[in-house]
Amino acid sequence: MKSSAEKSTSPFDVIKWIIAISLAVAGVAGFYFFGDEPLLHRVGGLLAAVAVAFAMLSTTAQGRSLWSFAQGSKQEVRKVIWPTRQETLQTTLLVVAVVIIVAIFLWLMDILLLWLVGMITGHGG
Repeated sequence: MKSSAEKSTSPFDVIKWIIAISLAVAGVAGFYFFGDEPLLHRVGGLLAAVAVAFAMLSTTAQGRSLWSFAQGSKQEVRKVIWPTRQETLQTTLLVVAVVIIVAIFLWLMDILLLWLVGMITGHGG
């Protein structure tokens, strides 16, 4: 019994993956091969190659699964209860205050340990 994550991959999907990866690699190689061309043209070519590769991958079973996951994630984000501006400000100020307190404590511990090591080794006064 195969779970949904262990679905068999069709031979066409494998071919699509190979072509898509080849397109992306060709786009990157073309970006560097045509180094004398204007940057705008090279970036445009690279983005076009990557866009075609992603479009091709979106037609595979894994691509459709990823798209479905993204749609579900988008719906879940809408359900999140985001903190108000006041709650965010209070939490941020609390974190800053705790960081300052811990920094001062560590600084004092550093001074104390430096003094103790100096006393033990005879270099402190």
